[in-house]
Amino acid sequence: MSSPVHAERLARVRAELAARGLDGFVVPISDEHMSEYVGAYAQRMAWLTGFGGSAGTAAVLPEKAAVFVDGRYTVQVRDQVDGSLFDYVSVPQSSVAEWLGANVSAGQKIGYDPWLHGIDWVRGLEKALAAKGASLVAVESNPLDAAWDDQPAPSDAVVTVHDVALAGQSAVDKREVIADWLKAKGIDTTVMTALDSIAWTFNIRGEDVSHTPVGLAFALLHADATADLFIAPEKVTDAVRAHLGNSVRIHDRDAFEAALADLSGKKVAVDPDRAVAAIFTALEAAGARIERHRDPAVLPKAIKNPTELGGTRAAHVRDGVAIARFLKWMEEVAPQGGLDELGAAARLRAFRDDSGALRDLSFDTISAAGPNGALPHYKVDETTNRAIETGTLYLVDSGGQYADGTTDITRTIAIGTPTAEMRRRFTQVLKGHIALATARFPKGTRGSQLDILARQYLWADGVDYAHGTGHGVGVYLAVHEGPQRIAKPAGGQAGTEEPLHAGMILSNEPGYYKAGHFGIRIENLVVVEPQSIAGAEEDMLGFETITFAPIAQNLVDVALLSPAEADWLDAYHADVLAKLGAGMEGEERAWLEAACAPLDRAPAALAA
Repeated sequence: MSSPVHAERLARVRAELAARGLDGFVVPISDEHMSEYVGAYAQRMAWLTGFGGSAGTAAVLPEKAAVFVDGRYTVQVRDQVDGSLFDYVSVPQSSVAEWLGANVSAGQKIGYDPWLHGIDWVRGLEKALAAKGASLVAVESNPLDAAWDDQPAPSDAVVTVHDVALAGQSAVDKREVIADWLKAKGIDTTVMTALDSIAWTFNIRGEDVSHTPVGLAFALLHADATADLFIAPEKVTDAVRAHLGNSVRIHDRDAFEAALADLSGKKVAVDPDRAVAAIFTALEAAGARIERHRDPAVLPKAIKNPTELGGTRAAHVRDGVAIARFLKWMEEVAPQGGLDELGAAARLRAFRDDSGALRDLSFDTISAAGPNGALPHYKVDETTNRAIETGTLYLVDSGGQYADGTTDITRTIAIGTPTAEMRRRFTQVLKGHIALATARFPKGTRGSQLDILARQYLWADGVDYAHGTGHGVGVYLAVHEGPQRIAKPAGGQAGTEEPLHAGMILSNEPGYYKAGHFGIRIENLVVVEPQSIAGAEEDMLGFETITFAPIAQNLVDVALLSPAEADWLDAYHADVLAKLGAGMEGEERAWLEAACAPLDRAPAALAA
């Protein structure tokens, strides 16, 4: 693949670096808030390389350049990034520090934007470069911004009030809880930079990041329960000012760095996983006493209150009706031919819009036909758009943002008759999904301890999947939310060692991907809930499934299911029909009843 556009952009960046006396530069997918999903203005790596994933880094040297991605993007990066311009480097097997350490020379200066990287990453790279006699240099302005002529401006959309009837707790109460935490630790102020934490704490929502309802802002929260909110003034309406009240002082977002200097002599809590290196540098220069603590909004935001759980359950029923209508439509239309990935995604969006309650999608729909389904984080566009053909699998991973909840669901369907291999792998994925959905575990259990439940049946055949099994989900907030996660403990994945608490929402999404052929994923969202077990000697937890949509029964090899697994699928489909039936009528209702009918259990069909 040759990419003249990206070759020209790479040349412009190298010229800009040379003009600044730099020998290299590191380009992350990040913003000033270390967000996973970033606004269009911050999509510097995509502009430079063409890579469209949500996680990755690029490094540029005078004669070489590289892109660094994990196993989710192994195939995608080769499809989107010109290999004659950039080396492909897999993480965590390697890293930016290792690659630069192997390719820099003594005396070279490698630049980085201190507003886009964490402090521990900076210190680690400083050591790696120093070992080669090279140095890491913080830039005052990002050289890619100078080279990017048509760079979008940050969003100027106004923020809105997230009503307490949906939030279940007032912003005043949330600030008081954080203030109590600060006082208990003898800390004066905490720096809050994560956009979803700010949105949750102040009960506001925005439109500054695609599919994540947050506004670009920083905040300082103090032990007296007052706060300073740094946000572009034009984004704050009178209604928002009245909602925030006199205890929240509003400043221009550009005043944030200078305000850090006013914390001289104060004891300040900063989250090294969420606050960029520039914040640590500014506080150190001001003489503040920095204490490393996790953002105090992270855990309470993850543990949903009853109001939030009630809202998200309602959102999932509403969303499930749209998904069921879409699956019926796909079953009828796709085998006729003429449908492609973009057309299917657009039709699904229309079904969600029909509810009248959709605010946005919760992420770009993964509408993946045939071999594109083997790319776990595939993103369809005009260049990759593929026809949905008979004899293939179609994978659709999608979600909606509603005022009362955030959804995320994956279904895999067969277009025509599936092969025995497809049915075997689908059933193994389903068995893993059921094993996790029905797990009971002691309070204090970590996500890493549950991950094997979803993989065991695939492992028995010597296959696996290269992504986590479950991520946290917000309520009308980020579709990927920490701190909890269900994944392998290896590789330093954040959240895998976080204890699961009642009220947390996670995804349950095992999968299987055969490169060049097909992909399978079955995803529902679950809520961690207490379990009452007769004679139990421990406080036990389990999962309540809150996603409702039919699972393709023609992909299930019933002979591979145990009776208990078959019972689970029948019970799940009975719930789907009960939850969604009232929202469907006529032919759609009849289709739902058929899709949710009990499994055909011929004698001796089920595994012992």
